[in-house]
Amino acid sequence: MGINNLMEDAATAEISRSQLWQWRTYGIKTDQGVLIDRPYYEKLRTEEVAKLDKLKNKMALARAVELTDELVWTDQFIEFLTLPAYDILLNLTRPKL
Repeated sequence: MGINNLMEDAATAEISRSQLWQWRTYGIKTDQGVLIDRPYYEKLRTEEVAKLDKLKNKMALARAVELTDELVWTDQFIEFLTLPAYDILLNLTRPKL
Protein backbone atom coordinates (compact mmCIF):
# COMPACT_ATOMS: atom_id res chain seq x y z
CA MET A 1 0.00 0.00 0.00
CA GLY A 2 1.29 3.45 -0.84
CA ILE A 3 1.60 6.36 1.53
CA ASN A 4 -1.80 8.10 1.88
CA ASN A 5 -2.97 6.09 -1.15
CA LEU A 6 -0.74 8.19 -3.42
CA MET A 7 0.94 5.24 -5.14
CA GLU A 8 -2.40 3.80 -6.17
CA ASP A 9 -3.65 7.21 -7.33
CA ALA A 10 -0.58 7.76 -9.50
CA ALA A 11 -0.84 4.28 -10.99
CA THR A 12 -4.52 4.77 -11.82
CA ALA A 13 -3.83 8.13 -13.44
CA GLU A 14 -0.96 6.62 -15.44
CA ILE A 15 -3.06 3.75 -16.74
CA SER A 16 -5.99 6.03 -17.59
CA ARG A 17 -4.06 8.61 -19.53
CA SER A 18 -2.03 5.92 -21.34
CA GLN A 19 -5.26 4.25 -22.43
CA LEU A 20 -6.66 7.58 -23.67
CA TRP A 21 -3.48 8.23 -25.66
CA GLN A 22 -3.65 4.78 -27.25
CA TRP A 23 -7.34 5.05 -28.08
CA ARG A 24 -6.97 8.37 -29.85
CA THR A 25 -3.68 7.41 -31.53
CA TYR A 26 -5.06 4.19 -33.00
CA GLY A 27 -8.52 5.51 -33.86
CA ILE A 28 -10.47 3.32 -31.46
CA LYS A 29 -14.26 3.52 -31.33
CA THR A 30 -16.54 3.06 -28.35
CA ASP A 31 -18.92 0.09 -28.11
CA GLN A 32 -21.53 2.44 -29.62
CA GLY A 33 -19.28 3.12 -32.63
CA VAL A 34 -18.21 6.64 -31.62
CA LEU A 35 -14.66 7.51 -32.65
CA ILE A 36 -12.53 8.67 -29.75
CA ASP A 37 -11.38 11.92 -31.32
CA ARG A 38 -10.69 15.36 -29.88
CA PRO A 39 -14.32 16.59 -29.81
CA TYR A 40 -15.51 13.39 -28.10
CA TYR A 41 -12.62 13.49 -25.61
CA GLU A 42 -13.25 17.17 -24.83
CA LYS A 43 -16.97 16.52 -24.30
CA LEU A 44 -16.28 13.73 -21.81
CA ARG A 45 -13.48 15.68 -20.12
CA THR A 46 -15.74 18.69 -19.64
CA GLU A 47 -18.45 16.49 -18.11
CA GLU A 48 -16.01 14.85 -15.70
CA VAL A 49 -14.34 18.12 -14.68
CA ALA A 50 -17.77 19.61 -13.96
CA LYS A 51 -18.26 16.87 -11.36
CA LEU A 52 -15.19 18.22 -9.55
CA ASP A 53 -16.54 21.76 -9.38
CA LYS A 54 -16.56 21.79 -5.57
CA LEU A 55 -12.79 21.40 -5.29
CA LYS A 56 -11.22 24.31 -3.48
CA ASN A 57 -8.04 24.53 -5.51
CA LYS A 58 -9.33 25.52 -8.95
CA MET A 59 -5.81 26.34 -10.10
CA ALA A 60 -4.62 22.80 -9.38
CA LEU A 61 -7.60 21.32 -11.21
CA ALA A 62 -7.08 23.57 -14.22
CA ARG A 63 -3.40 22.61 -14.37
CA ALA A 64 -4.23 18.90 -14.04
CA VAL A 65 -6.68 19.19 -16.95
CA GLU A 66 -4.06 21.02 -19.00
CA LEU A 67 -1.43 18.36 -18.28
CA THR A 68 -3.82 15.54 -19.11
CA ASP A 69 -4.70 17.20 -22.41
CA GLU A 70 -1.00 17.59 -23.24
CA LEU A 71 -0.25 13.94 -22.44
CA VAL A 72 -3.24 12.59 -24.36
CA TRP A 73 -2.73 14.70 -27.50
CA THR A 74 1.04 14.67 -27.84
CA ASP A 75 2.28 12.78 -30.91
CA GLN A 76 5.11 11.15 -28.98
CA PHE A 77 4.01 9.05 -25.99
CA ILE A 78 5.40 10.46 -22.74
CA GLU A 79 6.46 7.54 -20.57
CA PHE A 80 5.66 8.85 -17.10
CA LEU A 81 3.03 11.44 -16.24
CA THR A 82 4.52 11.73 -12.75
CA LEU A 83 7.58 13.59 -14.01
CA PRO A 84 5.77 16.64 -15.43
CA ALA A 85 3.11 16.36 -12.71
CA TYR A 86 5.74 16.59 -9.98
CA ASP A 87 6.98 19.92 -11.36
CA ILE A 88 3.42 21.24 -11.34
CA LEU A 89 2.83 20.02 -7.79
CA LEU A 90 5.97 21.75 -6.57
CA ASN A 91 4.94 25.02 -8.21
CA LEU A 92 1.45 24.84 -6.73
CA THR A 93 2.66 24.10 -3.20
CA ARG A 94 5.68 26.38 -2.91
CA PRO A 95 5.05 29.43 -0.76
CA LYS A 96 5.14 32.72 -2.62
CA LEU A 97 8.11 34.86 -1.59
